[in-house]
Amino acid sequence: MSCLLLQSSVFRLQSLVGGIDVKHNPHVLKIEDLREAKKIFESLGADPEGIKIMAPKSLYLAVRLSDVEIRAANILKQNILAYGGDVALPTEAYHLNVERTDLIMMGTLKHFEQLYWSLQEQSFGLPEIANEFKETLVNYESYAGRILQAGDFSFDFTDGTYVMGILNVTLDSFSDGGRYKNIPAAVEHCLRMVEDGADIIDIGGESTRPGAEPVALDAELRRVIPLIEELSPRIERPISIDTYKYDVAKRALDAGAVMVNDISGLRGDERMAKLVADRGVPVVIMHMQGTPGNMQDNPKYEDVVGEIIAFLRERAEFAQREGVLRDKIIVDPGIGFGKTLEHNLELMSRLSELRSLGFPILAGTSRKSFIGLTLDLPVEERLEGTAATVVCSIVQGANIVRVHDVKEMARVAKMTDAIARRKSED
Repeated sequence: MSCLLLQSSVFRLQSLVGGIDVKHNPHVLKIEDLREAKKIFESLGADPEGIKIMAPKSLYLAVRLSDVEIRAANILKQNILAYGGDVALPTEAYHLNVERTDLIMMGTLKHFEQLYWSLQEQSFGLPEIANEFKETLVNYESYAGRILQAGDFSFDFTDGTYVMGILNVTLDSFSDGGRYKNIPAAVEHCLRMVEDGADIIDIGGESTRPGAEPVALDAELRRVIPLIEELSPRIERPISIDTYKYDVAKRALDAGAVMVNDISGLRGDERMAKLVADRGVPVVIMHMQGTPGNMQDNPKYEDVVGEIIAFLRERAEFAQREGVLRDKIIVDPGIGFGKTLEHNLELMSRLSELRSLGFPILAGTSRKSFIGLTLDLPVEERLEGTAATVVCSIVQGANIVRVHDVKEMARVAKMTDAIARRKSED
């Protein structure tokens, strides 16, 4: 991100009008990634070789590191200062009153590149730290730059946002519980979602609303397996199974599903990661504090976004140790799952930080209670609020949006993509 702060005490309105030659039309440019930077320099007519050099200098980033040995922290600061960047440390770190500290590194991509090379021969774990922040910066720029394969279906996340249509075959879901409890009604709804623009159909047989009680395995199987068997030959869309139960996922994949959406982050059943790995299907790893039954019982965080990123990073590493390929992993911050209104709003405003993980991002905000609390509206009147959250999600990097109102949100996504994800001429 690039920013310019104009202090009102220095640049008052009268000085702007009377003291600056407006014929030069000065204005601050919005540069959020290298693609954006290259596009701006191309529009200026800059030399192609010069663009390669200048683009990394135009993107200013702040990178937070946790639990850094105090000597390493001070060396980081000294080194990046030499290149024009800086490191913010807590007061006690300056006085060497702590052994380890968090810190925030600041600089352009060029500064970070120079810092990386300067740390390779250092002590105190600095080469490892250099590799970590280099990987994070690469992830941030290329998190959606690959193709995800789900059965016979391919998702090229550079093309735009994909819409996941929700089908709850439950009696007690917060939004549409009981509406699609029989197969004909459920199939008809799925066909309508496909017609309305759904790219993925996500089928779930257990409500995960706040306070929900677990559903018995047999009941969940009865709800979802016959439906997937009936639906999979009839639609040319991938079917995702929304479950944290190994047996439900296995049977669903046998029946024609090609993707697993696990709200437990692969914690609900230790066999799930191995199943996903063996079948070679994509998996959505979601963050949740607690369980659906207790997740809203006073959730607390020191740093909601930082803790979600740490959780998703650990779960993705676990999945890969179990054999899941990196390019089969999608992350979901779990908006509304174990989070207060303020947690959800902060998460929405900082969603782009999840790009640091390097995985496609799924955002599920549709009709959720934080929208109702913000607008003071019941669940059936949250269409506009959902649309606003879908726009914010896409602008900040979400690659998949999970929604109930497919027709409206597919249009919202297409329009937002047209504005926020324009491609360079090349």
